[in-house]
Amino acid sequence: MEKMLALAQVKKTDVVYDLGCGDGRIVVTAAKKYGCKAVGVEIDPECVKLSQELVKKEGVGHLVAIEAKDLFTRDLSQADVVTLYLLPQLNVKLLPQLAKLKPGARIVSHAFPMEGIEPDQVVRMVSKEDGVEHTLYLWTTPLKKSK
Repeated sequence: MEKMLALAQVKKTDVVYDLGCGDGRIVVTAAKKYGCKAVGVEIDPECVKLSQELVKKEGVGHLVAIEAKDLFTRDLSQADVVTLYLLPQLNVKLLPQLAKLKPGARIVSHAFPMEGIEPDQVVRMVSKEDGVEHTLYLWTTPLKKSK
């Protein structure tokens, strides 16, 4: 999670969107570590509740919003950074939205690439938490089609 944000070179002036934010860890970490605004988008009501509880517990409600919305219909035009931990077919389904991001926006995916889109960087790392190797993918808009 922290490596994803570092790979995206998050700055205080950025707005970070986590699509399918789960328990909200990424948006809370972005706000606490970088002081930036962050938006978690999640459709599962239980996950929305968990995320909102974490935001409150960590005292970052002034920086973090959790939205109970469908990530496939959410307008991402305000995003500087988008984080994903979604299955490959969902990443591809998001392409029309991601293609509309402003130039220079960064997209980071944990574990899964986007078929047909060339990543700017692929990073393999071993997690200190679980000792498992993870792969992170970084793209910068405008997105480049694979050759």
